Amino acid sequence: MNPEVQKKITEDVKSHKIIMYIKGNKGMPMCGFSKRVMDIFEDLGANFETRDVLSDPEIREGVKEFTQWPTIPQIFINGEFIGGCDIVTDLYTSGELKKMVDAVK
Repeated sequence: MNPEVQKKITEDVKSHKIIMYIKGNKGMPMCGFSKRVMDIFEDLGANFETRDVLSDPEIREGVKEFTQWPTIPQIFINGEFIGGCDIVTDLYTSGELKKMVDAVK
């Protein structure tokens, strides 16, 4: 991975309690999975940052290498990679995601 891209992702993950690498942005998600994870976090009242991987192909590929996870969206809470849409949805349904979000509020 490009060291500059790795540094940028590392800084993002460390400096935001919740950050999502998504397709699109908060105002205009460009895929249903990205919209779904944002809706879940909004329902939980979470403050989160997003990065649009469509506007930066190096970040798009870099975050996949960073996490060894092949799909977007990718969600980090408190510096830890949580997963993508399916995992976030499962955590939300079980109530575990609320606990994780509440811990960083």
